[in-house]
Amino acid sequence: MSEQRDRRSASAAKSTSKRTSGAKAARVDGPEEAARHACRSLARLIDHQTEGVSAVRRAEDGWLVNVDVLEVPRIPDTTSLLATYAVEIDTGGRLLEYERIRRYRRGARDE
Repeated sequence: MSEQRDRRSASAAKSTSKRTSGAKAARVDGPEEAARHACRSLARLIDHQTEGVSAVRRAEDGWLVNVDVLEVPRIPDTTSLLATYAVEIDTGGRLLEYERIRRYRRGARDE
């Protein structure tokens, strides 16, 4: 029984190793993929729900993505506080840096 458990652990370690090594070699091929990577990475770091992407542009060594995030949910929803974060990812989809560039109320007009 212990031998079966050891084999399963070794098998799981090999498949995890393959996935992580494959992730390092992956390339972000377009703006949609860049947006997905930026949203996932940012959400894990700041622990807020992403609402969407308001801009994606190619950078010299990757992508710059503006991600809109729900920071403070309120009732009614039009009074919730959102923020826009500038997120930079490399060509492999790894987050390089982020910065909150704007905070606003959902119902507020753009200036």
